[in-house]
Amino acid sequence: MTKFLYFSFFTTLLILSSCNNSNKTTVENKTTETTVANYPYTIDKPDNWETGSKENTQLALTALKAWETGKMDEAVSYFGDSIQVRFDGMDQKMSNDQLKVFFGQIWNSTFKISMIDWKSVQSKDKSKAYVTVFYRESWKDEKGVTDSIDAVNDFVIKNGKIVQLDNYFRKLH
Repeated sequence: MTKFLYFSFFTTLLILSSCNNSNKTTVENKTTETTVANYPYTIDKPDNWETGSKENTQLALTALKAWETGKMDEAVSYFGDSIQVRFDGMDQKMSNDQLKVFFGQIWNSTFKISMIDWKSVQSKDKSKAYVTVFYRESWKDEKGVTDSIDAVNDFVIKNGKIVQLDNYFRKLH
């Protein structure tokens, strides 16, 4: 009888543990089997990202630092010949020369960037690479009044060059 109770208890635990995993779905492809959570939204490739390279992070941070310090020639040297630039109210493909002019127009000699965090990711199939940086940007306007924003930039990197720059910000004042 005791053996039967142990067997029943063990069987019940197995059944319960298999029920516990009912919130996960197994997706199979040709080479691997992946467990995917039942998210409330669906996309084509869920959980498709892994940590990217330190070289991509270095590239993005160095380009941003060059822009912050007004070194436009250096800043654009990290970008490709053709760059998709997406800022608030703007989504435009630019040549490297046009990007240099654009950077010069939005630059202010009082800019100061206080970096908060960054993350480099790449798709598991290595076809896409992003570096996302989070920072606070402050400056003085023409009247000498200090202003600031919290900003997020997404740098899309291909073949060692930045080919897309997305900018998102939140005004603080």
